[in-house]
Amino acid sequence: MRHRKAGKELGRNTSHRRALLRNIVTSLIKYEQIETTDAKAKALRPIVEKMITLAKQGDLHSRRQALSYIQDKKVAHKLFDQLKDRFQGREGGYIRIIKKGQRKGDGASISIVQLLPID
Repeated sequence: MRHRKAGKELGRNTSHRRALLRNIVTSLIKYEQIETTDAKAKALRPIVEKMITLAKQGDLHSRRQALSYIQDKKVAHKLFDQLKDRFQGREGGYIRIIKKGQRKGDGASISIVQLLPID
């Protein structure tokens, strides 16, 4: 039975997977668009949604929670100062995943992950 086995392993152990997702979340918030595999993009979505929701709350506790996950203080400040206002009137669905095709080297499915623009 698969009880309590939520989430994708992405072919990595726990610490490597956590570090990978922290790096990808930090890069997405910093550059607002990244290119990654489909599996990583799908694993990334709920984490980014949670970070933006924390930014929308905007209190000190939320900032500290986001700083414990995001690896760069400047990126966290960007999230809480600039991106927070962009998504203030939106109830979820902050990122877009666009399928790009196959990677030439190993044939992995590639996606472009973007933060949605201002409405």
